[in-house]
Amino acid sequence: MYLEPLIEELLDLWNKGIEMWDAKEKENFTLRAILIWTINDFAAYAMLSGWSTKGKFVCPYCHRHTDYLWLKFGSKHCYMGHRRCLPLKHKWRRNKVSFNNKAETREAPVPLSDEQVKQDYESFQQVIFGKDSKKRKQRDEDNRWHNWRKKSIFFELPY
Repeated sequence: MYLEPLIEELLDLWNKGIEMWDAKEKENFTLRAILIWTINDFAAYAMLSGWSTKGKFVCPYCHRHTDYLWLKFGSKHCYMGHRRCLPLKHKWRRNKVSFNNKAETREAPVPLSDEQVKQDYESFQQVIFGKDSKKRKQRDEDNRWHNWRKKSIFFELPY
């Protein structure tokens, strides 16, 4: 809700632009603006993107291939498989003692393409709040193959 004014202004600056004065050239020009990226921590990333940073598919890079382990006594997920993103000859891939007593021989996961991300994003239903909405557990069963939790307002931008 608090980002709606920003999105409206970005849409206006993208579509119409704003008339500005160029002091060097001594003439008017149309200034247009876009949002290229945001810099934030993982919690803010979840809030802004709609991708949950909790659960089985937490890694946006690994997606469905996230290597997780449920800690029975800690009651949370642990993510151990990111050594596979290192170069094949890296010494930490062979280091069993410092990790989970296993050498890492798997290749790095292939990141999803823009089209695959867009297809996954568009295939889930936006959460509807209120008394008639599904219970959380039922919603999670419907979405067990991805980690999208809400439709981000940033996807309304045309670029």
